[in-house]
Amino acid sequence: MLIDVILIAVAAVLVGVYVSWRAGRLDRLHKRTETARAALDAALVRRSSVAQELAACGVLDPAASLLLAGAAHDARAAGQPAELAESDLTRALRAVLSQPGFRDSLAGRGSADELLAELEAAAHQVFLARKFYNDLVAATLAARRRRLVRVLGLAGGAALPGFFEMDDSLVVADGDGRGSDMPHLTS
Repeated sequence: MLIDVILIAVAAVLVGVYVSWRAGRLDRLHKRTETARAALDAALVRRSSVAQELAACGVLDPAASLLLAGAAHDARAAGQPAELAESDLTRALRAVLSQPGFRDSLAGRGSADELLAELEAAAHQVFLARKFYNDLVAATLAARRRRLVRVLGLAGGAALPGFFEMDDSLVVADGDGRGSDMPHLTS
């Protein structure tokens, strides 16, 4: 009789420890997801800021400058869903950077070269931050789908995170439809 009570008490403690661990893990995943989203937002703002600087530096033709400035402004303002605005900025960057002779026209212009290098770094940072954020969202959603989490409501009132899907590739398609990386653009 005493052994049964001890076994039940030990089992209850073990179940309580497991449930507490699972709830703590889920809470940590939610916090990491929120932090990753903030890092992604910061990377997106940096990319749009550098794109605006490139548009205003005077090395682009007026139409390309206007296209890039408008897309960068829309991405920062995010009047439409952020994924659409950021994808539009990527397409504008791709259009500007794929102009024939664009890199040759920047030769010897130190500030423009620096802006282009900074833009490449910012675009790569967006790629990494988005990938990291989406990986965390997948892990959080997988943890929330577990039966114990659903039955006991361990997620509490935490909002369900969503993936951030956007076009972040600065790869330019060749005339034959194959993609080729532009020099120095690695994202």
